[in-house]
Amino acid sequence: MDVHVIQPELNDAIFGAKTRAHLLHQAVVMQLANRRAGSAATKTKGFVRGGGKKPWKQKGTGRARAGSIRSPIWVGGGTVFGPTPRDYSYRMPRTARREALLSALSVKHRDGKLIVVDKFSLEAAKTKIMVQALAELKVTSALIVIAGADATIERSARNLAKIKVLRVEGVNVYDLLRYDHLILTEGALKLLEERLAR
Repeated sequence: MDVHVIQPELNDAIFGAKTRAHLLHQAVVMQLANRRAGSAATKTKGFVRGGGKKPWKQKGTGRARAGSIRSPIWVGGGTVFGPTPRDYSYRMPRTARREALLSALSVKHRDGKLIVVDKFSLEAAKTKIMVQALAELKVTSALIVIAGADATIERSARNLAKIKVLRVEGVNVYDLLRYDHLILTEGALKLLEERLAR
């Protein structure tokens, strides 16, 4: 277990940006919308089984005219204006997405919830070792961002409900706001600053 907290010089343009609450909200709503399956469906009268024959003749019975036993006003009939499968996903403008990410990172830094470590390495892929490492950092809920793929860290955190491990390219507003702390490795910080400085 090798975890040492460091105090690097942070880029003010990235970690000192103005908090834009409306963009944070939009980014979270967009991410949740993009996750929706959009598979809810109901049957209209054209899809319900039966109802091809007119139940009774148009005139002379004294009853209301009826053309199908699967009419929406009949029991067992079709649904009117029910949900149909659809795609809920959409995209915010690129600049708005970038500003939202800068806002989320800045909020973490401003609240003292940003922890930068020189490296995050564990002897083995065991949940127990990950818990011990986080206890040393006095953290119970955290998003850990690493520079690249690391099966040991990713597998160690897999069973912890309040811990998530992401690679730099996967950093997003929803996860930044969802977890209390943000833990960055030195390598991940460098890559993140390069990505957002463009």
